[in-house]
Amino acid sequence: MWRLLFLMLVSAPLVAAAQPVPRTGYFPAETEGKPWEEQKLQLPPIPAAENLIRVQVDDAQGFAFFVDSASVSVGTDDVVRYTLVARSESGATNISFEGIKCKTRERKLYAIGRADHTWSPARNPQWTPISELPANRAQAVLFGEYFCPARIIVRNTDDARRVLKQGGDPRASGSAELWNQPR
Repeated sequence: MWRLLFLMLVSAPLVAAAQPVPRTGYFPAETEGKPWEEQKLQLPPIPAAENLIRVQVDDAQGFAFFVDSASVSVGTDDVVRYTLVARSESGATNISFEGIKCKTRERKLYAIGRADHTWSPARNPQWTPISELPANRAQAVLFGEYFCPARIIVRNTDDARRVLKQGGDPRASGSAELWNQPR
């Protein structure tokens, strides 16, 4: 009897070790070490007034900011792309097509809108850090309050548009109970 019990205790770890390892959905060998690749850029149409959604930017220094909801997309490369319209109190308008990388808190200017309703590609499009300086305030707000609360990217294009329409992501406030609510 004792021998049988002893054999069972000794062989149990061997049997457990022989079992197949369950796959969890995270496969480091398949994802780690691969360089990040930016997807091919497609410029959207110049924005139409009916698609503009105002983004509240404090300390905007006389500018009102809008995002063209029709241009918003979340790429397979985890970049949120959008058209930003900045309008001064005097009526001057600047239009830019940009991207935000949530993981690294960076932005990229892809193109500038022209008066003839075409795009002029940026001269040297580079990923640059998003700062809280007045010149980057709109991008900082879009990053922290809309597209990347806590550096977590919105799930998809529909989610990004919904967050724009509701005036920001409720998770951006940092309230712990909001993190557990469905979006």
